[in-house]
Amino acid sequence: MTKYILRRILMMIPVMMGVTLVVFTLLYITPGDPVDALLGDEATPEAAEQLREELGLNGGYFTRYFTYVGNLLKGDLGICYSTKQPVMDRIASAFPNTMKLAGLSLAIAVITGMLMGTISAIKQNSIFDHVAMFFAMVGNAMPNFWQGLLLMLVFALNWRLLPASGFTTWRHMILPAITMGTSSAAALARMTRSSMLEVIRQDYIDTARAKGQSELRVTIDHALKNALIPVVTTIGMQLGRQLGGAVLTESIFAVPGLGRLMVDAIRARNYPVVQSGVLVIALVFSVVNLLVDILYAYIDPRIGARYE
Repeated sequence: MTKYILRRILMMIPVMMGVTLVVFTLLYITPGDPVDALLGDEATPEAAEQLREELGLNGGYFTRYFTYVGNLLKGDLGICYSTKQPVMDRIASAFPNTMKLAGLSLAIAVITGMLMGTISAIKQNSIFDHVAMFFAMVGNAMPNFWQGLLLMLVFALNWRLLPASGFTTWRHMILPAITMGTSSAAALARMTRSSMLEVIRQDYIDTARAKGQSELRVTIDHALKNALIPVVTTIGMQLGRQLGGAVLTESIFAVPGLGRLMVDAIRARNYPVVQSGVLVIALVFSVVNLLVDILYAYIDPRIGARYE
């Protein structure tokens, strides 16, 4: 198991290098100059050249890329063009808000999705099953930005029950968390139902019932536990989707998180912030996939035996 974990950690290194290469290349070929965005059109050529030299934008593609990677290996993410602060400080102040939002939305998705999927599988072809899968289909197809604006219109503007923007209290987290968690809950409900339908038809489920165990224990201890492998995989993928969807949701609800920080940085051509934000999201997603693989061994002992 230890060798497997170390091997997976080593595999994350080329993944991170690939992410830096792709993001740096895309930003390099993107039209526009950060110097023009900072100084405006009326800046003198001397001032523009001086600022370009200070920001390290004078070199060619390979020179700038290898300089960026070298600084990255030293733990230096660069300097924010607009505030002149270290990018590490900007990321550190914004990322906790994104993780809070992603964690809450994922909790909503896991509780709602797994509960709906489990009951739908047990009561297959019932009214609850049809209604739950209908809402799951709608939730999966509904765009986050449209749902966010709709929730804001109903609960914030018309009914005035919840705030429309900000992130200072738990009430500010409800609307964006529901917006981000709806599509994930729909995906989890469909996956849980499909996995449970395969498990509840197995012979050991009938054996557990024949031994006199309660239906609740059969469902939780035998059916749901053995159906968790694809569900856990979906949960891990949905967390990565939450971090990506935070870019849109945080912009709609004015949440001071990593997503909104990256959107503002893209508009201002603040390349170090964009590169570091994408790198952090990729790193978190890789770590989550590693944790999901490790969790497989504890859910299914047969997978743990393969690791050994």
